[in-house]
Amino acid sequence: MQKHTISLLVDNEPGVLSRVAGLFSGRGFNIESLCVAETLDPAISRITLVTRGDDAIAEQINKQANKLINVIKVNDLTGTEYVEREMALIKVQAKADYRAEILRIVDIFRCNIVDVSPAHYTIEVTGTADKLAAILSLLRPMGVKEIARTGAIALGREKK
Repeated sequence: MQKHTISLLVDNEPGVLSRVAGLFSGRGFNIESLCVAETLDPAISRITLVTRGDDAIAEQINKQANKLINVIKVNDLTGTEYVEREMALIKVQAKADYRAEILRIVDIFRCNIVDVSPAHYTIEVTGTADKLAAILSLLRPMGVKEIARTGAIALGREKK
């Protein structure tokens, strides 16, 4: 099962996301991550989704997505050069014994502490899924209380 990162430009209208997601669920594909936001043009949104499956079925889904009325463009980034990032907010326990270590980890990973309370730090981290996994593995022993992740966003690289 290959990972597929798919970027769709769609009309920014109610129901479009539901129709796109329905294509995947109707064919037994799980959507591992999904991000949707308006583009520079407020009438158009970009949907970035990540799924796993074989190439033949992914190609069929891409063709079906292109046929949806509100879909402007489908771009399967799989096998191409692209930039992919994810963002997470991680709430970690800030016990006195761990505070200096948490600050070192934040510095090493070039993250930001975006909220502080007497008992917790909330850390903002942006990067690849591997970077997020690495920082989480270091923070878990200190007590990760909550995490919220965006899922992948991606843009194809320009040809040189």
